[in-house]
Formats: sequence, structure tokens, C-alpha cells
Amino acid sequence: MINAYRADGSLETLSASLGPADDAQDFVWIDLLDPSAAEDAFVEALLGIEVPTRDELKDIEPSSRLYTVGNAIFMTSSLVWRVESGEPALTDVAFILAGDTLLTVRYAEPKAFHLFVTSLGRRSGDLDSGLAVLSRLLETIADRTAEVLEAAVAGLDELSREIFRNRGKRRPPQFLENRLADIADQHRLVTKVRDSLGSLSRMLTFLRNLPALKQDRACADLCRTVAHDVETLSEHAAFIAGNISFLLDASLGLINVEQNAIIKIFSIASVVFLPPTLVASIYGMNFHFMPELDWSLGYPLALLAMLLSAVIPFFFFRWKGWL
Repeated sequence: MINAYRADGSLETLSASLGPADDAQDFVWIDLLDPSAAEDAFVEALLGIEVPTRDELKDIEPSSRLYTVGNAIFMTSSLVWRVESGEPALTDVAFILAGDTLLTVRYAEPKAFHLFVTSLGRRSGDLDSGLAVLSRLLETIADRTAEVLEAAVAGLDELSREIFRNRGKRRPPQFLENRLADIADQHRLVTKVRDSLGSLSRMLTFLRNLPALKQDRACADLCRTVAHDVETLSEHAAFIAGNISFLLDASLGLINVEQNAIIKIFSIASVVFLPPTLVASIYGMNFHFMPELDWSLGYPLALLAMLLSAVIPFFFFRWKGWL
């Protein structure tokens, strides 16, 4: 799909079947979403550049993600998407400045793009060039990333309350084990966000060193602000990752405490019942020359001995504070 936007925020969907357009001067932003080979060729003829393929976007080498060819500037960054589905992932998006037109090539739909398109009508006066569109789009991406981190913080707070509240009550079976899976989900999300922020930081560093940006004071100031926001978000993401590690260690520690308590019960039970078992074993040997066999009170005395040998260790453990 080829969506083209003019400076006034109006949208026009281009079709590769119509053949190449005369020029792209009327468009400040052309958005390629999951393009076909024909759509790639259409945009290449329109802008006079080579559109990177899906495999080229996945290349992690800096020289393959941030470079210039003639007057065209190619930048690729990784963005987080599918956050709401519970299965966050990274998708590579190309940002290409060809003259006064911004071309984006993507094979996914990060929410930041939807938010930016929705706000185009309110920002139409500021989007008079591809560089201005890129600066505002990066600002929206940073804002969306901040929302994702805020949601992660809220999720971790809820997990912390579930793990540490009602400590005096018995937990449901597998309660903490299930919380480990939730912690792993939060860790996966924050890891994806940190990778995305690192990619955005490298892209912004490259962008801010371009002569074209330095000549546009408004865009340069906005990119500097966005770069500062990305740096702050990276530090915040690192702080959240530390909290996740704490919750993971705390959950594993509580699981060990509960397991040790169960083992402790079995250990004390075996110690309590060991003396009665010894008494019963002695008087259950049935040798012919055992004087106790002739006692009329031998049976109740044996029962009393077994009872005392069980009760005395129990109260001894209570006195020691082991129970």
C-alpha cells in the first residue's frame, strides 16, 4: 500500500498500476506499508532512489542502516509493536529523506504511525517538508515508547502487590510459579523497548550530524529534544529492568522459602515419630525371654512411652522456636 501525504495533511493512496507519477514535489511523506515489487518500482521511479527490501532492512550492520546515496539519506530503526497483544516484537522501519520528501518503508503497523497519521490534521502547518515530518514522527515514536514503559511500570506494580501482599495467608497452588511467567513477559517487553531505544538513539545521532538538519533550526531543536527524551527513556528502561530482576529474585526466594517450610514439616514429623517407632520396634520383637511380656500393664505402659516420646520432642521444638 502506498499512502502519500501533502503538507496540508491530506491523504492520497497511490496505485502502482497507474504508472509512475510526474514528480513527488506535492508530497511531504510517502508511506510504503508491506509493499509489493510493483509498488517498490513505482516509488523508485517517483523519487529516483532505490527502495530497500525486507531483507536489507534486517541487516544489523551500522553501515547498512545509516548511510547516504547522492542526495538521499537512508536510515533504519527498530520499533516495538504488538504490545497490546501480549507478544511484543521488533520491526525494522526505513526512513529515507529524498529531497523534500520523506519515504518510510515498513512491513508492520507500529501504533506510533497510527497516532501520527491521526494527528496530521492538527499539525499540517508545521509539516512543510520531509525533514519536518521525520522530526515530528520521531517525536511521536518517542512518546509512544514512553507510554509502553508506563504500562510496563503499572504491570510491575501490580505484580509486586500480588507477590508481597497477604503474606500471612496461604497462597493458591502454583501462584508464584505463574507470577514467574508474568515477570518473564514484562522482561521480554522491556528488553524489546531497550533495543528499540538503542536503535533510535543511533539514528538520531546520525540525523543530527546531517548538514540539512543543521540548516533547519526548528527541526534541529526538535531532534535534540527527542534525542534527550530517548536517552532519558533508556535510563528509565534500565531502572525498570532492575526492578524486574528484583521481582524475579524475590519470587524465586519466596518459592524456596515455601519449599523449605514443607521440607521442615516433614523433617520435624519424622523426628517426632522416630522415638515412638523405636519403642514399638523394641517391644514388637517377641523374644521368649523378654521380662516385659509378662507384665499386666506392659501394653498401656508401652503406649504411654510412645506418646511421651512423641510429645516431649514436639514441645522441645516449640520451646526452641523451630515450629
